[in-house]
Amino acid sequence: MAFKTKLSATPGEALGQSDAFVAFQEQLSLVATVDRPVLLVGERGSGKELAAARLHYLSKRWEAPIIALNCATLASTLLESELFGHEAGAFTGARERRKGRFEAADGGTLFLDEIGLIPIEVQEKILRVVEYRAFERVGSSSPISVDVRIIGATNADLPQLANVGKFKRDLLDRLSFEVLFLPPLRERHGDIMLLARHFAGRMTLELGYENLPEFSEKAIHLLESYPWPGNVRELKNVVERALYKSQGKPIESIEFDPFRAPYTTTTVDTPEQNQGQIPVTTVSVQKPEDVDKSLPEIVREVELKALQKALLTAQYHQGKAANLLGLSYHQFRALYRKHKDVLAETG
Repeated sequence: MAFKTKLSATPGEALGQSDAFVAFQEQLSLVATVDRPVLLVGERGSGKELAAARLHYLSKRWEAPIIALNCATLASTLLESELFGHEAGAFTGARERRKGRFEAADGGTLFLDEIGLIPIEVQEKILRVVEYRAFERVGSSSPISVDVRIIGATNADLPQLANVGKFKRDLLDRLSFEVLFLPPLRERHGDIMLLARHFAGRMTLELGYENLPEFSEKAIHLLESYPWPGNVRELKNVVERALYKSQGKPIESIEFDPFRAPYTTTTVDTPEQNQGQIPVTTVSVQKPEDVDKSLPEIVREVELKALQKALLTAQYHQGKAANLLGLSYHQFRALYRKHKDVLAETG
């Protein structure tokens, strides 16, 4: 059975010069040499997989394998088999003995992504490995000894999950020798354009352009003022999309949402007349003369109106307003601070 021993994170994406990025890298380097479990907490796209790889290669285990498993992709029974392996005949379809990820990571590092989604019954077995450095394959009672460093990653609130009984408190205590919080891109002041030019340079080579297209002031303003809910991964997609569409010319336009339709759609709601039929839809192209403001002005107005409406609906409870807008609380706070002065005047 071949296991994933090399993480897919790209080393070139570990770029940054902001205070937040440098401080995180210093914390990571410090704990890397201490042979204890580490939890990485961060938003989607913030680089948890890359941080795990760096932790491993800066540790004393760097010559041994680093084995990764995304715990969100497997059902409870399959997850148990993936982690601990199984004996032939242990369950339907188990035709031969199979090693698990713990065995494959012996002497090295086991990276458990989305660790907050591991079912309680599997958490109990992981706790036994952490405490006794031994486990049994599924369908076996013979203990197997292993020496593995666990690195867990999540964007969930693990202490809160423990409070409601969805994460074992004992396991959380064992795994949280150190907890590192990855800085979201919106807090990494000065890193956005550094990363943008890095991704643009790679895409330039891929497309065979002779020169790296420049970013216009308008494009730079848009990139630096956007809250980046998808963090570095989202920035990479946005920049690569903008560069290929520029066709080697200076980058003027930035498209954050590729699913935004260029047409307005109105569905005629006539249940009695259209029962069992496909709804009638009229489509009209937006008129160029309708756009009488710059894109930053339009974005600013939309953000402000959405904030005002959400706050009013939530009776100015910011947590509820964040949920209404589909944002995390930290994303909402960043957007709120951006428009704080105007909101104070109108509120």
